Amino acid sequence: MLDNKTIIKVTNRDNGSVGYTIPDLNNLNRNFTSGETKEITMEELRRLSFIPGGESLIRNYLIIDNKEAVAELLHEVEPEYFYTREDVKNLLLNGSLDALKDCIDFAPTGTVDLVKQLAVELKIADIYKRKAILDMTGFDVTKAIEINEETADEKVNTDGLIRRLNAKPEVKEDAPTVRRTAAAASTEKYKIIK
Repeated sequence: MLDNKTIIKVTNRDNGSVGYTIPDLNNLNRNFTSGETKEITMEELRRLSFIPGGESLIRNYLIIDNKEAVAELLHEVEPEYFYTREDVKNLLLNGSLDALKDCIDFAPTGTVDLVKQLAVELKIADIYKRKAILDMTGFDVTKAIEINEETADEKVNTDGLIRRLNAKPEVKEDAPTVRRTAAAASTEKYKIIK
């Protein structure tokens, strides 16, 4: 049995952030960004496993990099529990179709989300793997890649608005370069001098 003070590496396997609060540890609040690894104590992991939803976080969204800690907290886990981002990438690019199907069937939720995310990012060419992901998860990799390609040309400015044209507006050389105010526009005649 591991000592409470043992430091263990824990990684967020999900493509979103994961966080928890442990009341017994003075309301310790811990947040992991996607792919972030933190070193935490075994005591914190034990207490996390006792709070509502804590075991689900450990099982589905966090990877504990210590087999003895995993055995204590989760008992038995499938080999896919330990899959890292690189393992999933290798599975999608070089693994067999059956290995991918086993991963989707037995991997934690965070790993399945990572399979879907990386399949789109890597634009996997294997149509059988794309079809397996669609049939088993309902996520259409082909459609997601198409949407990403269609929106790749659109540029987003700092206001969050999407520019529809990439060309600059044409400016006529004889057009006035001064912007008129309402008071100036109300005068009868005026002459612009260049």
